[in-house]
Amino acid sequence: MRLAGGAVWGGGAPCRRGGSVFRRVPLPTPLLMLMLMLMMLCVGTSRAQTPANTKPIYVWQTGQWGRCMGSECGPGGSQSRAVWCAHAEGWTTLHTNCPPAERPDNRQSCFRVCDWHKELYDWQLGAWNQCVPVSQRSGGGGGGGSDRGVPPRPDGDCQRGEEGIQTREVQCVHTADGAPAQDDICEYFEPKPRLEQACLIPCPRDCVVSRFSAWTDCSKTCGTGLQNRVRTILAPPLFGGSACPNLTEFRTCQPGPCEGEESLYSLKVGPWGACSVPVPVPVPVPVPVPVPASLRQARHAEPAEPQSEPETEPEEGQSETAPGRKKNRKERKHRRERKNRKERKERLKERRARKERKQREEGKEAGEEEKKEEEKKEEEERKELAQERPREDGRARLDRQARKQQRRRERQKEREMKMKERERERGMKEKERERERGRVKDPETRELIKKKRTRNRQNRQGAKLWDLQVGYQLRELMCVHKNGNTAALSHCHQETLPVTYQACVMRRDCEVTEWGEWAACSKSCYDPNGPKGQRTRSRRLTQLPVAGGADCPLLEETEDCTPQGDAVQTCIAYNWKVTEWSECRVDVLLSQQDRRRGNQTGLCGGGVQNREVYCVLSSNDPPSNLGPIRTKEASRPVDSALCLGVAPNTTQLCQLPCPVECQVSAWSAWGPCTYENCSDQTTKKGFKLRKRRIVNEPTGGTGSCPHLTEAIPCDEPSCFDWLVLKLEACIPDNQRQCGPGTQVPQVQCVNSDGEFVDGQLCRDAILPMPALCEVPCPKDCVLSPWTLWSPCSHTCSGKNTEGRQMRARSILAYNAGEGGVQCPNSSALQESRSCNEHPCTVYHWQTGAWGQCIEDTSVPPGNASLIGPGAGVGGAEPSCSVGMQTRKVICVRVNVGQVPPKKCPESIRPETVRPCLLPCKRDCIVTPYTDWTPCPATCQTGLKQKRKQSRKRIIIQLPANGGQDCPEVLTQERDCETPSTCPGYRWKTHKWRRCQLVPWSVRQDTPGALESCGPGLQARAVSCRKQDGGLVDVELCLKHATPMPALTQACQLPCQDDCQLTHWSKFSTCAADCVGVRTRKRALVGKSKKREQCKNTQLHPLSETQYCPCNKYSAQPVGNWSDCILPEGGRLEGQLGMRVQGDIKECGQGYRYQAMACYDQDARLVETARCNSHGYIEEACIIPCPSDCKLSEWSNWSRCSKSCGSGVKVRSKWLREKPYNGGRPCPKLDHVNQVYEVVPCLSDCGQYVWVAEPWSVWKVSSVDLKENCGEGVQTRKVRCMLNTIDGPADPVEDYLCDPEDMPLGARESRLPCPEDCVLSDWGSWSRCPLPCSGNTTRERTAYPIRQPGGGKQCPPTTEKEPCALNGNCFTYSYNITDWSTCQLSERAVCGSGIKTRMLDCVRSDGKSVDLKFCEELGLEKRWQMNVSCVVECPVNCQMSDWSPWSECTHSCGLAGKLWRRRWVLQVSQGDGRPCPPQLEQWKPCPVKPCHSWRYSSWSQCSTVQGARCGEGVRFRNVSCFVSDGSAGAAGSMVDEELCEDLELAVDGDKNIILQETCAVPCPGECYLMEWTAWSRCQLSCARGVDLGMGAVQVRSRAVLAQEPENLLQCPDQDWEARPCTEGQCYEYKWMTGPWRGSSRQVWCQRSDGLNVTGGCPSTSEPVSDRSCVPACDKPRSYCTEAGICGCEEGYTEVMTSDGLLDQCTLIPVLEIPTAGDSKADVKTIRALSPTLPTSNKPARAGRTWFLQPFGPDGTLKTWVYGVAAGAFVLMVFIVSMTYLACAFVARTLSSPSPTASPSPSPSPSGATVLWMGQTGHEYVYTCPDCQKAERQAETAIR
Repeated sequence: MRLAGGAVWGGGAPCRRGGSVFRRVPLPTPLLMLMLMLMMLCVGTSRAQTPANTKPIYVWQTGQWGRCMGSECGPGGSQSRAVWCAHAEGWTTLHTNCPPAERPDNRQSCFRVCDWHKELYDWQLGAWNQCVPVSQRSGGGGGGGSDRGVPPRPDGDCQRGEEGIQTREVQCVHTADGAPAQDDICEYFEPKPRLEQACLIPCPRDCVVSRFSAWTDCSKTCGTGLQNRVRTILAPPLFGGSACPNLTEFRTCQPGPCEGEESLYSLKVGPWGACSVPVPVPVPVPVPVPVPASLRQARHAEPAEPQSEPETEPEEGQSETAPGRKKNRKERKHRRERKNRKERKERLKERRARKERKQREEGKEAGEEEKKEEEKKEEEERKELAQERPREDGRARLDRQARKQQRRRERQKEREMKMKERERERGMKEKERERERGRVKDPETRELIKKKRTRNRQNRQGAKLWDLQVGYQLRELMCVHKNGNTAALSHCHQETLPVTYQACVMRRDCEVTEWGEWAACSKSCYDPNGPKGQRTRSRRLTQLPVAGGADCPLLEETEDCTPQGDAVQTCIAYNWKVTEWSECRVDVLLSQQDRRRGNQTGLCGGGVQNREVYCVLSSNDPPSNLGPIRTKEASRPVDSALCLGVAPNTTQLCQLPCPVECQVSAWSAWGPCTYENCSDQTTKKGFKLRKRRIVNEPTGGTGSCPHLTEAIPCDEPSCFDWLVLKLEACIPDNQRQCGPGTQVPQVQCVNSDGEFVDGQLCRDAILPMPALCEVPCPKDCVLSPWTLWSPCSHTCSGKNTEGRQMRARSILAYNAGEGGVQCPNSSALQESRSCNEHPCTVYHWQTGAWGQCIEDTSVPPGNASLIGPGAGVGGAEPSCSVGMQTRKVICVRVNVGQVPPKKCPESIRPETVRPCLLPCKRDCIVTPYTDWTPCPATCQTGLKQKRKQSRKRIIIQLPANGGQDCPEVLTQERDCETPSTCPGYRWKTHKWRRCQLVPWSVRQDTPGALESCGPGLQARAVSCRKQDGGLVDVELCLKHATPMPALTQACQLPCQDDCQLTHWSKFSTCAADCVGVRTRKRALVGKSKKREQCKNTQLHPLSETQYCPCNKYSAQPVGNWSDCILPEGGRLEGQLGMRVQGDIKECGQGYRYQAMACYDQDARLVETARCNSHGYIEEACIIPCPSDCKLSEWSNWSRCSKSCGSGVKVRSKWLREKPYNGGRPCPKLDHVNQVYEVVPCLSDCGQYVWVAEPWSVWKVSSVDLKENCGEGVQTRKVRCMLNTIDGPADPVEDYLCDPEDMPLGARESRLPCPEDCVLSDWGSWSRCPLPCSGNTTRERTAYPIRQPGGGKQCPPTTEKEPCALNGNCFTYSYNITDWSTCQLSERAVCGSGIKTRMLDCVRSDGKSVDLKFCEELGLEKRWQMNVSCVVECPVNCQMSDWSPWSECTHSCGLAGKLWRRRWVLQVSQGDGRPCPPQLEQWKPCPVKPCHSWRYSSWSQCSTVQGARCGEGVRFRNVSCFVSDGSAGAAGSMVDEELCEDLELAVDGDKNIILQETCAVPCPGECYLMEWTAWSRCQLSCARGVDLGMGAVQVRSRAVLAQEPENLLQCPDQDWEARPCTEGQCYEYKWMTGPWRGSSRQVWCQRSDGLNVTGGCPSTSEPVSDRSCVPACDKPRSYCTEAGICGCEEGYTEVMTSDGLLDQCTLIPVLEIPTAGDSKADVKTIRALSPTLPTSNKPARAGRTWFLQPFGPDGTLKTWVYGVAAGAFVLMVFIVSMTYLACAFVARTLSSPSPTASPSPSPSPSGATVLWMGQTGHEYVYTCPDCQKAERQAETAIR
């Protein structure tokens, strides 16, 4: 092997591995070395493989299971699949190659699904699982099992989130029990729902908090205290974001040293306990004494008390065990005392038991004595205990208090048992007395007593509905150390202790009975299509909620119902009825709205018609389908609400047929002179007639058409004449070849109408004679044939006019001198003759309009042949008859006037009489009157006008043709009768009961407490009454009345020295403002009247006096002016009471209003009557009337744009006046304010023709005097003329004629010489045969006029030329134009019209030609040329009437408005007048002051007297305020008298709360603040786009502390979030301040300008400190913005190996670090470059580049990343090539092909590689470059 350049790798033999042969291929040297290394690596890798890693070569493979087959539905089916053996590479092989034991089954049982299984099985959808990132899912799930429940969060600088996938479980289940089933069953009916869906894992949202508030004051005035500052949460942490930081920061403060000893303890009052009543105990038994909570806390707190307390501090010099010995002595002493007290207590209980037994035996007297004795003993017991009290310490006192409370409870129980026993005995005695009294009283007296007792029982405080039970509640006192621990009460030195008891009401929840039976259904009939009825059921109250008990549930419920049972009848049905449609009204055209322009009648086309809809009771008659009125009797209208379904339309578009004007054709030519009647030819009078015909079907028949026949008197009439069809060829006389001859005419007999008839009829007519002619001889002069006669110059002849016609001929060849016939002179070349010789006296019959149809008595009335649909009802008597019409017919001479009738032909005289159909008479039909409208109820306040009720009837058919008129009165009114009183309910309160005190056993040990006086609670009864005072159920007041009055109130039983007074009365009224005084009074009550201290008016004044207020009032306008309101009655009503277009008064003079307010001298709003004002300012205003767009009339149609074929014609209108004030809009105008209408038109291609005059005389170029022949020129005039029925008439512009068809005006030719053959002019070219091709020709011919002489020959008489497409051969096809716009009648505005399109015949070169070319080819016309269309009608907007004025939008204040509205009944269409924009109007309400009850601010939370902290109370008042009703108005306080009429409610809340509990923190407590206000609603957004995750807002509670040592005991801060709506997107951005030295401020700011903490990404936080560590102390160095040391400009940095600046050196011209440098590592961070920031320090000019990997900020430069990337790519390429080569070698070594053929012989060329594939195919690759290299190598070897 040689490895020199171009050497050969390997020898001649190929390298073979596993049956594969590799031929040598010359490769370049570097690649050769690389491939050698790869091959060595591959061989090693291949040999290292072991059989254990190889996979099986043959495996079983299966197909999909087939369809389940079976004879029955269910699990009895079976299905199969294909199973085959395959090689690992994928190709199929024999089954014997695979292991039989592993063969899968090819058949299994299955469930055969049938259609009825659909109801039994369905898909069960599970909940969507957590969103998993797509990257994690595609990567195999990633993560560990521990993180399976938490979705991974997007890393890095997250902007929107990460796309994810969430899955769910879907399975087929049995719907009955949810048992799983095969999915195939459900898939048979419905595809399996998706198992995955895309989701979004949002970016983590950190908690965002506000900035800290300012530091608070120090919590102490001396000593060491705390200051705090707080912040609030603005956005909660979402989606795994960072938690919220601390909301509170503390710092210690020391205002100064304390002068005295600091208080360490505080008396804390606890909350009130549950309300309880003494529970009677039948037999008192000893119970263990419960230790109070305060005592338990004190015991637990004692070991934790500080050693510095005076009670526990050891004396100086005492040993360490002394406190322990002292404590043991005290405990032994306490045990002895407790034992003694227990024994005394047991003795006391025994004495009480004996006393009770004795009292029951001896009666009441003995009981009293025992009571006194017991009280005496108890007093002694108390004295004994009092003597021991001074010797007790703090703990003993607490124990004593606990025992005392226990004894008190026991005594209370005993006392209650005694009271019940006495009550029972008293009740038994009372019943006995009642029985004794009952024997004496009469029945009436007993009944009265019974009623009184019942009434008293109902009003009793303890009635069933409000079972009030007054009890008491206690609260606990605690002594709290400043460190938060509870200590003994003895540590809190208080002169007076707070009250620990109060009266209360026992809580009772609302109680109701079970539901009652359902009431009967409100609907008693059956109506399957109507609304359902309703039924209700109710339950009754048995107990009202008391003392905050649970509220009452609903007492009544309603449900829909349908009456059931066979006896239920079908409901009465109602349906809609309609009146007749009104006449079709067509609105005027835009151009016809100017009333000065004359007539507006005669409009036609589309319009609008109305009708009225009303509701009636359904009858059994067949429905009329809202059709014509079939009977004189009409149903009575009822309330429209009774009819169900959608009401029929009240407006519809209609079509008023446009009159079709009669259109006639052009006049025909005058006919021959003929008899008036050919059957009577006795008279010699004759007429020439010309006629025209009607080309359409005019409205009303032909009576409106002009005359169709005109007549001219003539002489010598004849009915038949001969018509010359043509002349035969000229035949010379005497059978000569040339010379004079004759032409025989071909004739046909025709009548006066030009129709061919039998020739016998022309026997009296003169037969035309043969015409003279001449065939030129060879030497004769040759003339052309005569041209046709020109059109007659006049239509008739008179004195000054005569009709003439001309014709001409020309010389074709001159004669040969003397031998031939001479040519005539020029005058003989033209001829003229007279024409239209009849006189210009034209007559015709003229008809007048048909007169009125008059009844014809000659026709019997029973003749119904002409009486069609107009017959009467039932056909009993016809309502229509036949009449006659006449008209006037006269004979008229044109341009003269009426002449005698004999001047006109009698045979064509029109008829003067015709039959007609008289219209049927129609009477007016109206409905019966409706029922009277109900009178308004009296409970509807604000209706001061006299109430009325009305009824109406509706016209359903208008009179016509002389029928009975409609009644004038259609509406009736009458006053309402006096209505009954509106029902109402009210609460009635009863007398307050006796004030109940807390039981004396509870309060007897309180200092200053007296048994018969003090604070308590009293209750009262409340009943529900009707307005007339009748007693009703409480449920009615709960439902309809005001809130129930309070059942309890606090009360005070006056003690002996208390003064009791009544409440203050109201102030007396003032007679006038600023005059006099007003007073109020109160009085002493009860025994207070006799006490001297109560009579002291200085302490207890009994009257107060005030000066009468001196009010001054001023009025001023407030608010805006109202809308301009037109006076009422601006609408006109049509005859049917229906609204008519345009009849609403929308403009004119109206009035607008502004409210007036009245204020007093304190700027408080008062009633407007005090300012002598009615509350309004009124002024006139103008509503401008709408003006419609006005256009001109249509101009005349322009000429068709094409003279041949289809084109367009245009007409236009121009703007005369623009619309304003809501007038009809203009159509779309162009830039010159014109509107155009373009329609297609079709021009007759023969409308304009070229007319050529005869050729002039030849002008021979070289004149042969002898022969007068040779080359010459002829000219003629060619003009474009209008073609008429009589031929070309008037000349027109040449552009109107087709220039292609223009005849030649000059021609060059050879004038034949004598004896030359003379040919006629060439005829027309024949038509080329179709299709056109180059192989076909066309020809034209001429015929010889003069035969040649002297042996000369005639030239060819036929000329041919090849046919060329679009040259002289054309194909033709029809071309259809687009549809035109909808064309209406001339006077139509809208409605039905016709769209047309034109049919063109188009030549193959695109030119439009006459239709005859296509018709001659017989082309099919398969298009419809006309279709009907509809133009939208200009429907004006129709509005409803204004509704009545609404109630005021505000009951008081300045902003109140009255509104009225109207609705659009018919929107405008087309050019109709648009709807006015104002659909509602307003005017101000009279200004009224707004009085309301308002709370004052809460007072400071204060504890009871004697306590320093704990539960307290705060208060507020409710007062009467007046305001102007505007938002945020503060209002002013006024006298409560102004709010007397208002319900006592604040902001709608009737539950007035003037007192609530609060908490006063103790000095040692750490507590939570109140909740902050809810933050702004914030969306989850990404770059300002809502992610659809909803919005959230948050509130928080911060922690406050007062003692530094208690911070560890603080509770956790709290926050809560809630979803919200109308959130906003906020962005967060880092903000920086200016650098100040080496630092600057950096903060996060929200997009609304609020500075926050959190929200901004921490990864992008700007640097706030750029100090360099270590300091930059090297010469020429300074600290850069990146925080590292750099050098001044012109110097470069020399860095040490650890990245620090070593020195600054001058920049050399070229500097390349070498290995022998003295520094271990030389690095530069900046060179002189224009792209880097520079300083203003001087430096040397120059530019030097350094291979420095680090930048100025210490980061790697970009080129370093590029080099690293290139190295990485190279490594990946090497590894990939190694893997591919090894994989191929390993595959060939491990899997030899079983079908591989033996090794082939070496290829003769070394440039070809051949190997055998696994399928046995040969693959050969030949490298051309390799072949060349191999040949060079072989040459070198040789």
